[in-house]
Amino acid sequence: MTETITQSWYMTARLLRGTRREPLFLLIGLVQPAVWLLIFGQLFHRVTDLGGFGSRSYIDYLTPGVLVMMALTRGAWSGGDVLIELDRGVLDRFLISPVSRAALIAGHLASQAITVAAQSLIVLALAYAVGARFPGGLAGVAVVVLAAMLIVLAVGSLSMAFALVIRRAQSLTATIQFVLLPLVFLSSAFMDARLAAGWIRQVARFNPVDWAVFAGRSALAADPDWRLVFMRLLWLAALALGCGLVAVRSFRAYQRSL
Repeated sequence: MTETITQSWYMTARLLRGTRREPLFLLIGLVQPAVWLLIFGQLFHRVTDLGGFGSRSYIDYLTPGVLVMMALTRGAWSGGDVLIELDRGVLDRFLISPVSRAALIAGHLASQAITVAAQSLIVLALAYAVGARFPGGLAGVAVVVLAAMLIVLAVGSLSMAFALVIRRAQSLTATIQFVLLPLVFLSSAFMDARLAAGWIRQVARFNPVDWAVFAGRSALAADPDWRLVFMRLLWLAALALGCGLVAVRSFRAYQRSL
């Protein structure tokens, strides 16, 4: 176990060094969240007049949803990173080394989680600059960042598993587009669930995106219900663990197919 953890750290550091050499990658991932905050947030700032949002402004309400959507997008494209390494022969070279197969997956996931955590802090600072306020303080910030990290771990694992099975970038892209938007819009990321159709509210109860948004938004509020927050985080952690195991099994299946 200790050896696997050590190897996972080396794999993570390898990928983070690539991000450090090309910081533009980190900045590009902030373009979409900035657009949602600065344009979408201003375009619909009067939507809170419909009721159901409490006393918070729409930018306060929107910020956790933007963070989770950013993590969802980053995780969904994790499979693309794996396909690039497959095409370049990087993963095949690792397969003939004694490195743990779980460490190869863990390295990718950990680097994605660290990247999303850094991006989340930047987006929170941007949201604060344009008027968002977070009464939950540092504890609330920690929860919403953790929720984003758990989402990227779960979705990233499934994306990598799918990439290892199909090994085609076109099919991966089509699947991401098919799944990504429904997951976001069948949640309370952009609209209070009480204003949505009844069937959407029912679907949102089983939507991991909604779990993450709910946990982050509740923790950032002035009087969080910590029991519900921790419950959603526990569900997300269990999902991330299960998806990680699926990714490891897919990697081993890929190895046997060589």
